[in-house]
Amino acid sequence: MLPLLLLTLGSALPDHGIYPELLARVSIDAPRVVEPAHGWLRVDRAHKLVTLYDGDDPIGLFALGAADVPAGLKVVDGAPPRADDRDGDGIVDRLDVLLGAKKLLYNGARYIERYVSIAYPGGDVPRTEGVCSDTVIRALRNAGLDLQREVHEDIARSPAAYPMVEKVDASINHRRVRTLLPWFVRHWQTLPRGTKYRPGDVVFFDTFPQREGPDHLGVVSDSAGASGLPLVINNWTDGATDAEMDLLSWVPVTHHFRWASGGRSHAR
Repeated sequence: MLPLLLLTLGSALPDHGIYPELLARVSIDAPRVVEPAHGWLRVDRAHKLVTLYDGDDPIGLFALGAADVPAGLKVVDGAPPRADDRDGDGIVDRLDVLLGAKKLLYNGARYIERYVSIAYPGGDVPRTEGVCSDTVIRALRNAGLDLQREVHEDIARSPAAYPMVEKVDASINHRRVRTLLPWFVRHWQTLPRGTKYRPGDVVFFDTFPQREGPDHLGVVSDSAGASGLPLVINNWTDGATDAEMDLLSWVPVTHHFRWASGGRSHAR
């Protein structure tokens, strides 16, 4: 097997996603120890990448070159299947979402809640601003998934699944937490309470217990907080910017989602 180098600099990544000028500032905290019974490595020489898995879960990226990779693990050669790599850059979708979210930490968009008329598809509010939903929209776009288009088309196909939508508007429907929830339920894997959080998961929160249902969401990071639980990349409230926060230890989670293979295998 070729020697390997822990990938710490984003500039070494073949990422095709958002804000490419921020890529060099991004790193992934891959575990150094993985249980050999469940851990394995995918060696993708075409993209000069190695993906570390724990069972079916991608949990780290490495670059071909030197040493310092978990030893004693099974090795599988070849690029990830296209069903797990929507934009074809060699980075599996769930880690691509994480990379996109981590870029947002350096972009520094301020939480500003307002209606903005945007282009379709692929539209976005100015990158200097956004709300919690924009954090997730941008992170998923880094992996080649346009939530604006996905939600708009899903509303057109299945309006009964979106009873909260009074007016179909591709500029705003996908930016509303309550509208995003049925899309994730229909198209991503819904995980039961107590499931271990993985990098790139999307979580919905209830920050106002007096109002039923979720009102906030974010992307699970690869870094842990003081609580020992993973941090969540999110844009919290007025005046805040995208940040990693230790939310899982004190904010009630209403829904926990994971991108399934192909991103649509759980559609209903």
